[in-house]
Amino acid sequence: MDRKNVWSSYTQEELSKLEEVNNLYKSCLDAGKTERECVSITAEMAREKGYRDLKEIVKAGEPVKAGDKIYAVCMDKTIVLFHIGSEPLENGMNLLGAHIDSPRIDVKQNPLYENEEFAYFDTHYYGGIKKYQWLALPLALHGVIVKKDGTVVTVNIGEKEEDPVFVITDLLVHLAGDQMEKKAKEVIEGEKLDLLIGSRPIEKDESLEKEEKEAVKKNILSILKERYDIEEEDFVSAELEIVPAGKARDLGIDRSMILAYGHDDRVCAFTSLFAMLDAENIKRTACCILVDKEEIGSVGATGMHSRFFENAVAEIMELSGGGSDLKLRRALQNSMMLSSDVSAGFDPMFAECFEKRSSAFFSKGLVFNKFTGSRGKGGSNDANAEYIARLRRVMDEGKVAYQFAELGKVDVGGGGTIAYIMANYGMEVIDSGVSVLCMHAPWEAASKADVYEAYKGYKVFLEEM
Repeated sequence: MDRKNVWSSYTQEELSKLEEVNNLYKSCLDAGKTERECVSITAEMAREKGYRDLKEIVKAGEPVKAGDKIYAVCMDKTIVLFHIGSEPLENGMNLLGAHIDSPRIDVKQNPLYENEEFAYFDTHYYGGIKKYQWLALPLALHGVIVKKDGTVVTVNIGEKEEDPVFVITDLLVHLAGDQMEKKAKEVIEGEKLDLLIGSRPIEKDESLEKEEKEAVKKNILSILKERYDIEEEDFVSAELEIVPAGKARDLGIDRSMILAYGHDDRVCAFTSLFAMLDAENIKRTACCILVDKEEIGSVGATGMHSRFFENAVAEIMELSGGGSDLKLRRALQNSMMLSSDVSAGFDPMFAECFEKRSSAFFSKGLVFNKFTGSRGKGGSNDANAEYIARLRRVMDEGKVAYQFAELGKVDVGGGGTIAYIMANYGMEVIDSGVSVLCMHAPWEAASKADVYEAYKGYKVFLEEM
């Protein structure tokens, strides 16, 4: 089944809208390199569109009615938005779901040490990465440090032009004979992915005769105390993430693509958000949920396996005057969902890993995956043919470009999403998303046309399904 490159089909008006959506997306990528930052951006944009915090509504005991716009946040890392429709919630919702965590490197809880007059942060990588790709790159530090008195110190170093950056060092090629003989997964060990953060010793106190021990580390602590008023012990209650430094950039002489950190899965998260905020004439309640921890199994209080989403729906049903466990179960089972995550874009440089007839291609629109999983469909959600047929009709009527794909060859590829978790409620779920090159690398590539078609597809889904 041949799908056309959509660039040639756009009018000048559509091209202007395409650039508008992509410029907004790039600004969100620049401001949202961690889950906390993504939730903060989402909540701010939602409030500007008239959404209110569920906690405030519950506290005031206000009734919820058709047309209301509500958001709820879990631990500043997961957020869900509801636009209450004209139909009873028991009839089900139209759900968009994506994850806002991305592969990265985290700072450990006792991180700061000195080795041969270099200061380092000890690290632990998060999610599936090729460790060697993170060497000799300019890196930034994002996150929070929470002091014992509850004060939250926000850290963002390496993004401004005047900021310093950080690096994980690599071995020079002149001495790398043995290293070059290793398998790619063994080129660098996880315990050697430590972040170089300083080399200047603290100024010597002339009243003391002895040299300061660990003087470089002491200098780092002195700077942190002066800038952030934190002590070394405060790292225990910190969440610091190491990410590539720099902004999302147009890719290609024709500016047809975007090169950025975090397309997986913020390209689906932010396009879902844009569609949610722009959706109109809502009949079935529309919902957009952006979650944490997908890259490590959707676990924990902020992952999709938690009860946060279910509890938020229960609260809204109660405030709507129709709350009961049975009605909650009906609302979830009668829902339909696009579980949005990126697809592996066909890369002609590595064509041997793809089955071309079942691959996702750049600039051919929103990607649907009937199933994910690996090898014999292990761990997958497998969408019903009836649901897919309805989606095809709605997308065609909405003039959305779309394609169907799998993740690589049967015995080569594989991957998981949050789809199977939501399918446990008995709702109709299918994987969808945007085609990406260099998935899970520090810098990933996506087509501007696909970003735009994803936005269009998500909006049509919310309004017409």
